[in-house]
Amino acid sequence: MIKPRTPPGVMELLPRDQIAFQRMLDTIRRNFERFGFLPVETPVMELTEVLLTKSGGETERQVYFVESTGSREKSAQDGRAVPELALRFDLTVPLARYVAEHEAELAFPFRRYQMQRVYRGERQQRGRYREFYQCDIDVIGKDSLSVRYDAELPACIHAVFSELDIGAFTIQLNNRKLLRGFFEAQGVADGELQALVLREVDKLDKRGADYVRETLTGEGFGLSAQAVATILAFVETRSTSHADALAKLAALGEGNDSLRQGVAELREVLELIRALGVPETNYALNFSIARGLDYYTGTVYETTLDDYPQLGSICSGGRYEDLASHYTKSKLPGVGISIGLTRLFWQLQEARLVSTADSSVQVLVTQMDDAQLPQCLALASELRAGGLNTEVVMEPSKLGKQFKYADRAGIRFVVVLGENEIAKGTATVKDLRREDQFEVARGELARTLRVELEQSRVMK
Repeated sequence: MIKPRTPPGVMELLPRDQIAFQRMLDTIRRNFERFGFLPVETPVMELTEVLLTKSGGETERQVYFVESTGSREKSAQDGRAVPELALRFDLTVPLARYVAEHEAELAFPFRRYQMQRVYRGERQQRGRYREFYQCDIDVIGKDSLSVRYDAELPACIHAVFSELDIGAFTIQLNNRKLLRGFFEAQGVADGELQALVLREVDKLDKRGADYVRETLTGEGFGLSAQAVATILAFVETRSTSHADALAKLAALGEGNDSLRQGVAELREVLELIRALGVPETNYALNFSIARGLDYYTGTVYETTLDDYPQLGSICSGGRYEDLASHYTKSKLPGVGISIGLTRLFWQLQEARLVSTADSSVQVLVTQMDDAQLPQCLALASELRAGGLNTEVVMEPSKLGKQFKYADRAGIRFVVVLGENEIAKGTATVKDLRREDQFEVARGELARTLRVELEQSRVMK
């Protein structure tokens, strides 16, 4: 006998937890579509040369290659023979390939959402997954894309997390141009060094000021203590309201070109976020946010739960200037944001912010005698036609056993159709949530149960 077990780094849920996860997916999809984003799916496999063109190195060590009898190609890094196909490790590279390949067929600005699994050879640890869902939205322009689109994404994310109802949250914003301008003024003008400094600054909320200070003054950076003190004071800037955010931007003064551009873009994004109806308690400036990926060039975002900062960012993204430069000569700037839903769901379960859902089955029709099965099946068909998810007990058993099954399976309503009910044209309903019982005319059963479900939904 082989012991049944899942491989490490995957999330496998019991049905009622899977329902809770699926409902989160449905909520995210619904809000993405409300904001005018169109669905896209790409294959789980991409050609290796396409997938690794922009990355290689560390990324290649985390990629799952697809073993097959097909041909192999040599790695650009070390000449090794690698499989022709690999599993996607994010949704951004497939998006770049997709837009470049279908450029002539798409309408720009192209607004897409994508909700699919991705695969990474992550080191095994709690909450880190090798297979996980990402939920992305992006707006891609051709040749140019107004910064105004940068405000739409936070508005969409606000709608998503408001409906998910997982607690107070803040969408934190910054701008890479603003950061670059500030660092240039501090003498950190070299592009490579600036990228490394930004990467360390991005760790401020996770690792703390002492870690960042020690790193930037240490070997490899060698910045002066005064320069690092100025940098830390700057990146610790946070706003407390819309007016405070505008005041903090104004206090930066004129500065150099990069700083001025970053300030102007952030100011416009903030004003449009407010115009889109996002409450000012749900967005703020945070000058420490840089995002680790080097291709971000303007606005950057991170979303955190106010009462659970230890969870870190639950949604992040930003502006990039050229999505698909490796696949097309066209310039395709864009802005995108992503929710890593599998890790988020695990974090919310750990924090007890989501609970096991009720069953998607709303009604169980019992059966006490084979002779009544045709009537029970007919009643189930009536309930399904009336919009209710209905299961029928197909083999007769003691009523207590059937009630116990419904309770364990999370089914709210149990309908009993015995000889007496059939004779009277009624049905007896047991509401396991409210622990009460009532009799209703068979013709009114579906409507009555729909009303009960709607009242419960409104009370939530």
